[in-house]
Amino acid sequence: MIRELPEQECYELLTTTTVGRIGFVLDERICIFPVNYAVSGRDLVVRTSQEGVLSRLAEEGARVAFEVDHHDDLAGSGWSVLMDARLSGLGDGELPEASGRVSPWAGSERTTRLRLHVDGVSGRSVRRDPR
Repeated sequence: MIRELPEQECYELLTTTTVGRIGFVLDERICIFPVNYAVSGRDLVVRTSQEGVLSRLAEEGARVAFEVDHHDDLAGSGWSVLMDARLSGLGDGELPEASGRVSPWAGSERTTRLRLHVDGVSGRSVRRDPR
């Protein structure tokens, strides 16, 4: 009962939540951080600390993965969206409206805004057979 999701449906699902996971390679290790995000057109916006790992990766234009999922045990359904993206900083003149909707849960100052330039999107939904 697995279904591939069209790109437009993936983006629609992304707007239903605000927390995802960003994955990257650092010092030959795979890292995955939870982040708050907002959709901005075909890209995503996150906020982080100026001294953080994500800020350093954005300066390099690093390739990252971004994943969001949801499951409902009672309904026996769920979905997952995976994106391939390049990370970059947002300058003062290019702060999309979406950046104001990102409310980081993590402590300390998270004023540095980053953009995930999405290069690829895939998604799947699953529904358990009711028996």
